[in-house]
Amino acid sequence: MSVATARPDGASAALTPRLRLVLVLLLAAQFMLAVDFSILNVALPVIGAGLGFPLARLQWIGTAFALCAAGFTLLFGRVADLFGRRRLFLGGLVVLGAASLAGGLARSPEVLITARVFQGLATAAVTPAGLSLLTTAFPEGPLREKALGLNGALMSAGFTTGAILGGLLTDLLSWRWAFFVNVPVALAVLLVAPAVIAESRPAERPRLDVPGAVTVTLGLLAVVLGLTQAGERGWGAPVALLPLAAGLVLLLVFGAVERRVSAPLVPPHVLGRRSVAWGNLAGLVAFLTETSLVFLLTLYLQEVLGFSPLAAGLSFGVLGAGTVAGGALAPRWIGRFGATRALLAGGLGQALFTAALLGLGTGRSSLWLLLAATFAGGVGNMLVIVGFMVTATSGLADHEQGLATGLATMTQQIGITMGTPVMSAVATAAMTGTGALAVLGGLKTAIALNAALVLLGTLTSALFLREKAR
Repeated sequence: MSVATARPDGASAALTPRLRLVLVLLLAAQFMLAVDFSILNVALPVIGAGLGFPLARLQWIGTAFALCAAGFTLLFGRVADLFGRRRLFLGGLVVLGAASLAGGLARSPEVLITARVFQGLATAAVTPAGLSLLTTAFPEGPLREKALGLNGALMSAGFTTGAILGGLLTDLLSWRWAFFVNVPVALAVLLVAPAVIAESRPAERPRLDVPGAVTVTLGLLAVVLGLTQAGERGWGAPVALLPLAAGLVLLLVFGAVERRVSAPLVPPHVLGRRSVAWGNLAGLVAFLTETSLVFLLTLYLQEVLGFSPLAAGLSFGVLGAGTVAGGALAPRWIGRFGATRALLAGGLGQALFTAALLGLGTGRSSLWLLLAATFAGGVGNMLVIVGFMVTATSGLADHEQGLATGLATMTQQIGITMGTPVMSAVATAAMTGTGALAVLGGLKTAIALNAALVLLGTLTSALFLREKAR
């Protein structure tokens, strides 16, 4: 069952006080998960010094989280459909709270990495379960579009907030508070959610596709490992190429398995829907480009303009404001023009203002261009993200919403994971020499590729999702 119902004529239900509370709880959880992606980035050197991490292993603090968050999300999205979305959502929050407490109390690298693994697993469970609770609680139409707009805005703002909060907590208190901050939020949601969020599961429980689950999970794990290793060691390194090749083979095996089993993890008819396939491609491009742009601009602020890590993080508050504005605008835009036109308008805006960053120079007067372009680009990126979420989850039955949101979450995680190593490799290869001018030249090459990818994704949406426009 669901906490909201649609009237027989398909009109949306009213946003009742109970439903408002459901929305607040689900958004709080999603915001916390988004913060977790970036909150430790600024603190990594301090953590390494405090726990005695060898420099070569420091990247595993992020990699351990990303591997599990991306690798298990599709499996947990389907598990949510089969065994109960609320059950998985609440169970994942318990694991997240416990893992965050363990990470904050860690006295050795091994304990910290283990905590990050369980934080990643919890994220892989809570994110698709929470999104499917959101899409089944709000019927298709203005209410769902508004809920997804708020979710997208808070999720994107969470990435920015994580960078800022990580710097503040590390400077003012301790890096351990980057873990501890999750605990009270998880407890608050756990105390209130059981009373207001109804369970949601199909009437008949099909068998779980074990061969499909194993092959897709191992395949995604291998791909994410390969991508993270490529960012650290280079794209020609065997430690990057071997996992990428193994992951590709496993994903091809997964595709073959899904065509033969009676109850596939990802039914081919779902992936065959244009809205699902091309909507997720648009989302992949949006997450890949915007998160990697933050990485490139972080290098620009610190290596070219000489900002401190905390000052660089605070500069992205303007980008966060742009994503919040985009999240507020997106439901109105989609309600008037349709989700596809949101994808197109947002993509064109993001591409234009990303390209504008090619005008950055070595003087601090360029900061104004950066702030204006990231604000406007953030608005465009959020139009794309909300348009992608509406497109990729519309037209599917409630019993397939866990799968749809699992696919969307997987798209999000893979995009976030892919972006930084790809753009880092491009920027590094384009740097000829040393000094601020050389760094700026490499960054501009990567920024140009970033803008081109956004434009390509927008053109793809225009070509294959034309019939979705209103």
